[in-house]
Amino acid sequence: MQYNVRRASISLGSPDADWDRAEWRDVETLEITHFPWPDSGHHPRSVARLLYDDRFLAVIFRVDDRYVRAVAREFQDSVCLDSCAEFFVSPLPDSEAYFNFEVNCGGTMLLHRCPSTTEREAGVESVQVSAADGLTIAIAHSLPRIVEPEIAEPTTWTIEYHVPFDLFASHFDAARPTTGTVWKANFYKCGDRTSHPHWGSWAPVRTQSPNFHQPSFFQPINFA
Repeated sequence: MQYNVRRASISLGSPDADWDRAEWRDVETLEITHFPWPDSGHHPRSVARLLYDDRFLAVIFRVDDRYVRAVAREFQDSVCLDSCAEFFVSPLPDSEAYFNFEVNCGGTMLLHRCPSTTEREAGVESVQVSAADGLTIAIAHSLPRIVEPEIAEPTTWTIEYHVPFDLFASHFDAARPTTGTVWKANFYKCGDRTSHPHWGSWAPVRTQSPNFHQPSFFQPINFA
């Protein structure tokens, strides 16, 4: 599996969570289709796209969902308990260390710098990205920040965020990608404490119970 990240034809503006915006229309779409673990049986259609320019990596998700809930309010709250879409990405060719961008349907984000398998074995732990660094990521979302009570009816929601490459440089010493650069990543959909919990991924994750923190299963994303 692999995904090709298109370079934007013009500099990326502010995110607005519009899946049909002109610059997104011809961008390659990936879909989260692997739901291998026992769950509620609710497997919402969840798709994502990536773009980049000189300054930012842009990520957009669209989810055709039901049983939608969001109660996490603050940066670094446990958004995986809500209706949530996630993007884990490793920017270094010789390390599995990665960022875990977890964003609920209301646009609240959790983000850590997570260690590689080798680092974990050496006792290195995840580090929360600071609130100041979090503010450098522009986020837009189609639903209100708080969705409670849960929406049981079919509901489509989108989130879009633009991550400055300076953030990858400061946490991984990663160079800005150019044509031919290859990172590795996976994309996920979850909703741990909705009425219909589920756990899905783009690239298969072969664990007996849901665990997205498996960089060995990340797949290439190629900067075009």
